Amino acid sequence: GMVHAYGLAASQLSRIREKKIKLTIAVDKVAASGGYLMACVGDRILAAPFAIIGSIGVITQIPNFNRLLKKHDIDYEQVTAGEFKRTVTMFGETTDKARQKLKEEVEDTHMLFKDFVKEQRPVVDLEKVATGEYWLGTRAHTLNLVDELCTSDDHLMSLRNEVDLYEVHYKIKQKFSDRIFSLFSRLQRNSLVSYTEPTQPPSLT
Repeated sequence: GMVHAYGLAASQLSRIREKKIKLTIAVDKVAASGGYLMACVGDRILAAPFAIIGSIGVITQIPNFNRLLKKHDIDYEQVTAGEFKRTVTMFGETTDKARQKLKEEVEDTHMLFKDFVKEQRPVVDLEKVATGEYWLGTRAHTLNLVDELCTSDDHLMSLRNEVDLYEVHYKIKQKFSDRIFSLFSRLQRNSLVSYTEPTQPPSLT
């Protein structure tokens, strides 16, 4: 996922810990890359045995059509201010300097990622786990990426006699235009069903 999005989510989780509220993260399916950036904030991390954990790495990729444009005599113009406002783009020619700058940015992001994980989970050996690889829950447990193997349901069931459990639902409020469109869609479907329903055959008495 995008660094800024998962970074913000991790910061929001950090606010819980800052209030001295115990934070347990349960991973049933995937907490890889940005997902693990979020998960490692927890006081404890639980994971299902076959959940995907880790992927402490950074990737960026982009296709480049510059040679194709040149082949068809198509010019591409881009005006920037600042030497590195754009480095590698889809249509511009990629220089060695631009490619190196992009690599440095990726490496710097990876370093920040590793520093964050180390700060949150000092028990983790970064030399072993910050390779971009992912592991299933059982293996991640041996690498100290998670603290316990269990599903979220197992964990909640184990606490049912000790605490009150609440199931929270939320609904996003629709915009007025969306509500109108939804209403017309339902009316249209109902009209179509009424129109296509076969008439009842005459009954024999």
